[in-house]
Amino acid sequence: MVNNILLGEYSEGDSILHQLDPRTKLLSLFVIMLSFLLLNTFISYGFAVIFIIGIIRLSKVPFRVVFRSIKPILFILAFTFFFHALTTEGAILWSYSFISVTVEGLLNGTRFVLRIVLLVLLASMLTLTTKPLSLAQGLENLLSPLSKIGVPVEQFSLMIVIAIRFIPTIMQELDRILLAQKARGHDIASLSWMKRIFAFVPILVPLIFTTVKRAEQLTYAIDARAYGNGKGRTVYKQLQFKRMDVIVGGLTILFPMILLMIKIGGV
Repeated sequence: MVNNILLGEYSEGDSILHQLDPRTKLLSLFVIMLSFLLLNTFISYGFAVIFIIGIIRLSKVPFRVVFRSIKPILFILAFTFFFHALTTEGAILWSYSFISVTVEGLLNGTRFVLRIVLLVLLASMLTLTTKPLSLAQGLENLLSPLSKIGVPVEQFSLMIVIAIRFIPTIMQELDRILLAQKARGHDIASLSWMKRIFAFVPILVPLIFTTVKRAEQLTYAIDARAYGNGKGRTVYKQLQFKRMDVIVGGLTILFPMILLMIKIGGV
């Protein structure tokens, strides 16, 4: 189970994406995600898929590794697809009793599922090619203007990065609890779906307990290092935009412009 979770993990590499300034990657991620609102035709979706595949190739991270991040959300993807397929009005393709599947529902379900997959892949690429400390530094730098109005930018950035970094840690703890349950003869995988739902209750209790305990230990560690509220702290490695950051930023701006042209042209 742990191997299926990639969000929050970092993959060592020397690709172009690894060398980019974290601020460039954060801003590019924000722009691209907003650009997905312009997706409305299969031509635009096709262009977005090709664009994301190009990003994955630039990262030099194997496709099988990147696409593992989709496995944990398969249930969400299936639910989204069937929800739109069964609730969207249109030309009925198949019906039974009060249940009906429409052509428009299948199309909408496919679009929404593809959009979610692209978002997850983008988020995975950010964490796979950016070290947690660099990500926190870049986020803090981008949000620094908000500190003038009293927003605790340093604490907020640290909180976001710790939350992301805790995801694989929590999944490792969940995997350890499941193995302990299996060693005691309690195999959830052998139960029916209904019994499996209630079987997770005794697993969530120790998982929550250990997560809270880890959070408390992390709090003590931060206090022991006199981190405080993070204000006024210096960093060893200063962030600096390079030529490649400018090029990537230009390509990122070009992405929503092309999608906008496709939408206006009605392609």
